[in-house]
Amino acid sequence: MTSTTPPATTVADVAPTASTLVAARVLRYFRDFPKPGINFVDICPVMAHHEARSEIMKLLADRYRGRVDAIAGLESRGFYFACPLACDLGLPFVPLRKPGKLPGTVVQVEYGKEYGKDIIQVQADAFTPGSRVLIVDDLMATGGTAKAACELVLSCHAVVSEVVCIIELAELNGKARLPTGIPFHSLIQL
Repeated sequence: MTSTTPPATTVADVAPTASTLVAARVLRYFRDFPKPGINFVDICPVMAHHEARSEIMKLLADRYRGRVDAIAGLESRGFYFACPLACDLGLPFVPLRKPGKLPGTVVQVEYGKEYGKDIIQVQADAFTPGSRVLIVDDLMATGGTAKAACELVLSCHAVVSEVVCIIELAELNGKARLPTGIPFHSLIQL
């Protein structure tokens, strides 16, 4: 069988000084995906690896227990971590979704990202005004999605306590695009 997708590489091939977390060691990389010039970091192997997944969830729970009132996850890979974290902490999980996925009245933000434009939405009544919200995503690249998520949460009269991404592509400095004063944390810096 012939494959049209370039072979995956490992963290050692791309970032030999990456984190010592188990999760960092099981990541895969695909060059020129989803289009030429984009080097995609595949977090799916982390989801299939119990030790890596557990390690991430423990680090997140230890950091945010007692510090936030709700967990917002970005569609779709942010859901992998946000929903279980909300369950672990006994907090509401709020999905930040692409258009047409949420019923009722929604609030939305349009934004640019690495390879095009997009929109994220949330149900208008998803957050209690003044609540402290943690925004969770799998990866911080150029920061467009995280910035839009912050704007969305703030437009609902909630407070963004922090944005956390499992992986940060540090050389792209996406965290610099976050609104002033919003903290950022990542577990793996590549």
